[in-house]
Amino acid sequence: MIKSFLEFPLMGILRGVEISYIEELVKTLINSGLKVLEITMNTPRAEEIISLAHRAANGRIHVGAGTIVCEKSLTSAINAGAEFIVTPGYFQGVVNSCVQKKVPVFPGAFSPTEVFSAWQSGASMVKLFPAGVFGPKYIKELKGPFNDIKIMAVGGVKKENMREFFNAGASAVAFGTSVFSKELLLKKDFTAIGTMVNEYVKEIKNIIGENN
Repeated sequence: MIKSFLEFPLMGILRGVEISYIEELVKTLINSGLKVLEITMNTPRAEEIISLAHRAANGRIHVGAGTIVCEKSLTSAINAGAEFIVTPGYFQGVVNSCVQKKVPVFPGAFSPTEVFSAWQSGASMVKLFPAGVFGPKYIKELKGPFNDIKIMAVGGVKKENMREFFNAGASAVAFGTSVFSKELLLKKDFTAIGTMVNEYVKEIKNIIGENN
């Protein structure tokens, strides 16, 4: 999963979605070209949603679980079929368990100490959150002493600024409510969501093409 994510470094984050339409939404995301999808565990019926999404994806999208804050929720997520784990902060016990289970993990971090500690603990990539607070410049500064650490920018990422994050040294980016807004989800406007996701996908392809 990590190899394919590094080759196409774009993740979508779903929070607060409903089980009634998750299969249709996943199919929309597949058709839009998305390859990696996080579903947060603080979503009602998250385990069931992850399981349904995983089956609907059928290997065409990597489905993982986010907002994992303890080993209990980690176990629930893995049992539901989560292929990778994302945390909002650096929780060493969760990271250690993922490393032992050989499950890709993206722990959240913000300060230089947190970023370094998360990476040293065996993170597949460090989730810099909230990346929008200081923007791409902060990643550039972090990559000075930590040039080997892979960083995923989360929070404040938009289609218009993705290129800046990569130019600053990010290895991946993730988007959430900028595309998966409550309004569009309530209306089940999957056409609009699919169109926006495809715009992100096209921009990533352009960035990848320029860097190769």
